[in-house]
Amino acid sequence: MQQQELTISHDKADLDIEMVYTFLSQETPWAKGMPRETFERAVAGSLCFGGYIEGRQIAFARLITDEATFAYLCDVFVLPAYRGKGYASALMKHVFASPSLQGLRRIMLATTDAHHVYASHGFERLTNPQLFMQVHNPDVYKTA
Repeated sequence: MQQQELTISHDKADLDIEMVYTFLSQETPWAKGMPRETFERAVAGSLCFGGYIEGRQIAFARLITDEATFAYLCDVFVLPAYRGKGYASALMKHVFASPSLQGLRRIMLATTDAHHVYASHGFERLTNPQLFMQVHNPDVYKTA
């Protein structure tokens, strides 16, 4: 249950870019070592949401989308001190209510350990995973 009220904004000007970059590049396995320029390009080309308590950003979510047919949800986090209080669920409810995401044919994500968070928002395992392919370069940030 939430202890303090979470305010959510999709205005990139509200983002604490330094905090988000530091957390993603130092604390997450998927973005560890990401160059700052890469991160800034990713934010510029995406639909981003920040979660705030008393003006301090404590959560983030980013979607890569054409805002017509498809979106990929990524870089979702709640700072460790604020986890387990319902903030991730509140952020996801707000994200999926966004007019930019209505009527999409598919929204995808990849997660190693938060299936329970996303299942309550309609996400399920791929019906036909054999249809999907990828080009994956896990060491790209080491060479950048």
